Amino acid sequence: MDTPKTGPLSAPEPGTYVIDAQASAVRFRTRSVLGLVPVRGTFAVARGAVTVADAAEESTVDVAIRADTFDTGLARRDEHVRSADYLDTATHPEIDFRGHRVRYAGQQAVLEGELTVRGVTGPVAVSVDAITVDGRRLAVRGTATVDRYAFGLTKAKGMTGRRLRVELDVHAVR
Repeated sequence: MDTPKTGPLSAPEPGTYVIDAQASAVRFRTRSVLGLVPVRGTFAVARGAVTVADAAEESTVDVAIRADTFDTGLARRDEHVRSADYLDTATHPEIDFRGHRVRYAGQQAVLEGELTVRGVTGPVAVSVDAITVDGRRLAVRGTATVDRYAFGLTKAKGMTGRRLRVELDVHAVR
């Protein structure tokens, strides 16, 4: 068995890795009530793939997140965020991310791509914090900041945080 390689730039073998939705996680942090109350929550991953190119910069990521799994542990708030006021999960059941370019800055990698929320697409950069390669398995940890206003989610401007810090733990197998 190979010893797992871990680090910001550990290079996995080229190929397509299918995301393990059960092992992957999307967590977020924001603030509410005029920025005074921290809010933490999760979304579930529906499916996706990481395609590692021979030239790492050309690697891509496609991931679908189940919008209806928005969960902060407060049922009333969660139902409201899933409603037409915010995510409108009845009409837009998924949040999609398509990463199309990896940019390197020293020992840091940034995955540039587009996020689609509620039918609105905008740019998002994911800072790749760590990559672990263990044989045919790949684990990637990254963070991004998402401005909800950029996606038309502008209800309760003073009561709900504008920016969400998103933490991604993606596990995939080739």
